[in-house]
Amino acid sequence: MEFEKLTLDHSEEIISLASEGNPDVSNADLRSRLIEMFGYSSYTCFGLFVNSELVGITSGWLTTRFYSGKQLEIDNVIVGKDFRSSGYGAEFLGYIEAWAIKEGCFTVELNTYVTNSKSHKFYFNKGYNILGYHFQKAVNS
Repeated sequence: MEFEKLTLDHSEEIISLASEGNPDVSNADLRSRLIEMFGYSSYTCFGLFVNSELVGITSGWLTTRFYSGKQLEIDNVIVGKDFRSSGYGAEFLGYIEAWAIKEGCFTVELNTYVTNSKSHKFYFNKGYNILGYHFQKAVNS
């Protein structure tokens, strides 16, 4: 198992995994959004490799908030369906948390879908707590 920061050179592999977690978003939209995300200086894309195959991804942004100080906010934590429930997610999260500490972060934060109860159990077991609700309003669709 290996971890590394990904670049746009990994676009097709990233999009393949991203589509598993976002089945209602077209690959063209995923590609466009990925290019835009890589344009932000605070953005990092992490990859989990098993036998040289990219099997996990997550996106992360370094931010600073009044309530927490410097933080790493991650989303799109996706481990390929053939590699779930095998301990890879826990190892991947451990790598990401260690990276955040090295970057001077006080917290790692994330959102997860209300309907994804398996992820809730996973994050609770890893010491994460629910702080509030995430609200969204479409303003340009």
